Amino acid sequence: MTRPTGWGLIGASNVAREWIIDAIRAQPGGEVRAVLSSDEARGAAFAQAHGIASHTTSLQALLSRPDIDAVYISTNNSLHREQTIAAARAGKHVMCEKPLALSVEDATDMVQACNHARVVLATNHHLRNAATHIAMHGMIEDGRIGGLIAARVFHANFLAATLQGWRVNDQGGGVILDSTIHDIDTLRFLFDADPTSVFCMTQSGRLARDGIADGVMAVLRFPGDVLVQIHGGYTVPYAPGGIEIMGERGVIIGRDCMSQRPIGSVAVRTSDGEHEIQLKHHNLYHRAFELFTAAIHGGGRPAATGEDGVASLAIALALRESARTGREIGIKLP
Repeated sequence: MTRPTGWGLIGASNVAREWIIDAIRAQPGGEVRAVLSSDEARGAAFAQAHGIASHTTSLQALLSRPDIDAVYISTNNSLHREQTIAAARAGKHVMCEKPLALSVEDATDMVQACNHARVVLATNHHLRNAATHIAMHGMIEDGRIGGLIAARVFHANFLAATLQGWRVNDQGGGVILDSTIHDIDTLRFLFDADPTSVFCMTQSGRLARDGIADGVMAVLRFPGDVLVQIHGGYTVPYAPGGIEIMGERGVIIGRDCMSQRPIGSVAVRTSDGEHEIQLKHHNLYHRAFELFTAAIHGGGRPAATGEDGVASLAIALALRESARTGREIGIKLP
């Protein structure tokens, strides 16, 4: 018998509308039972548009409902800590958008609160759920290209006008905390390791103002003296996204794989030439919520845990510090 999972949405957001409601409903027994918005009219319209029975402006009202087992948080980043800790105290499992918070201390508080309450905390780092990245991880793990030497990530695009709000001001933290943090998490997933130091330079002024970054180039040093270059941005139309991973015996090439959509290809280039890897694509968010649902019912772990969210945030903040100071920054994870 399928065990139902009741969900509350904390935030009537675009990502909830475009991806998350469908991902929840794709799980056997998954039901979205309420949505919270600070704007009464927005919440009511959102609930009606998506067939959600209840809406509220009160966090306490949503969290006090016994028919809600888990919450998905996609509000302003500055609210994540307060809302996650409140959910944990109410006994609700939490899937939270990245970044978990705007400081490592706040993110660590969130993890500790959920651990204390014995509820599952996951970070919605969707890219590690892509068939492309899962295939690349397996190839690295199997030694397909030998020892790692270097990699590059290209994840620059043009931010749609409808998204140019908090992402390009100090509430969102700019491109590093909104987008590059996904690249960081993907690299941690691919390499099963954390960088030891980072160096970064940023751009500002094409979309963002007041020194907020809307473009970034960074170098991360991973264990084994593996160097990784990241180019990210909000201001580059028509640029492809991808990853190249260079080893002693070959190169893994991921094309069009930095997307929310289940697209992209993976090839390996060795002395035998270039050969494309056969993939079976799937919805990234469906997989994330499948693993999360299993975890809250006692089976396995989320794709990206709260601890993963803390690590990616710490590294992203180190990139910002490097850009500010012009120095290479060593990574010390909590």
